[in-house]
Amino acid sequence: MKPVQSVMPDVMPVLSRGKHRNPRSGGCFMEFASYLAGESWSDHPACTHPVLASLARMVNDCTSDDGRSRLTDLIPSVIGLRGTDPRVEIMVSLRAATAALPVVSLDRQRALAVGILSCERNLDRLGAGSPAISARIRAALDAVPNAEKWARDFIASVRSWSHAKFTPRTADSILRVSVQGIAEGCIPDPDALLRELLSGAIADTRAVLDPMPEPAVVQPQTAESVPRTP
Repeated sequence: MKPVQSVMPDVMPVLSRGKHRNPRSGGCFMEFASYLAGESWSDHPACTHPVLASLARMVNDCTSDDGRSRLTDLIPSVIGLRGTDPRVEIMVSLRAATAALPVVSLDRQRALAVGILSCERNLDRLGAGSPAISARIRAALDAVPNAEKWARDFIASVRSWSHAKFTPRTADSILRVSVQGIAEGCIPDPDALLRELLSGAIADTRAVLDPMPEPAVVQPQTAESVPRTP
């Protein structure tokens, strides 16, 4: 499904944290998405996949007041990204966890390493793995080898783990740990990393829901097929 083409109005209120009753009192990222999509004012609009919208709300709320304005140009790009493909919630969660893993605290690293391995397993179940995804996972885990070891030991000790399903609640837990961990991380510009995370998740969602068509195969012309001039 192609995203709706929306244009940012010339003047918009400044983005702010939380829910707002109407645009006069300000608005968050997803509330302005609902406005641009022509829906009723809401931070849970129908125009965007629920997991991507959840990430956008978290990034909006965890970004500093000074940095939040850098998110506004991403608002139109979430409109129309909706569907029921089960890969979306896994891909968005994986994007968040791999972005956060190298920069969050130790306790969060362990939780996110388990989350990453869960995402990897469930993508493989769906036949949705790829060399690019595997490389991103490997790079994130290599940055914190102790957390990876802990996660694998933990998984081996839980008999039911291999049968556990990836649910919206699983995704929400991964997103919260990731976004809050980045916001509280000891890094030079957490706002920039949060924006990069949201931008990457939007691209991942679009790739699943609106994949580029296969390029047409151009058959070589034969002598008989070349038009002749009279």
